[in-house]
Amino acid sequence: MPADYNGTWNLVSSDNFEGYMLALGIDFATRKIAKMLKPQKVIKQEGDAFTITTTSTFRNYFVEFRIGEEFEEDNKGLDNRKCKSVVTWDNDRLVCVQTGEKRNRGWTHWIEGDELYLV
Repeated sequence: MPADYNGTWNLVSSDNFEGYMLALGIDFATRKIAKMLKPQKVIKQEGDAFTITTTSTFRNYFVEFRIGEEFEEDNKGLDNRKCKSVVTWDNDRLVCVQTGEKRNRGWTHWIEGDELYLV
């Protein structure tokens, strides 16, 4: 099995976060608030089943999925869109591809040392 993602992860840095949010179409006020936040991400992994909870003082986000199974994702807490998502392994990286009203969306998580990365 690929990497073990179980753990609690705290934001250390967010390079180009403003540009990322702008590309997602997030409004000005939300972008200004979000770039000041230091969210915490809790990942629970049991085999190919994951729950990811991201909490901050502004908004919280929760997602549950199984590797390789499509699921409905409601990004109400992020950029107010609904989509269908599929997460797969790419070596030790979790890769999510999202389809829906906005094209070319998704994310990749990976671990290096004791740090979790998200692109």
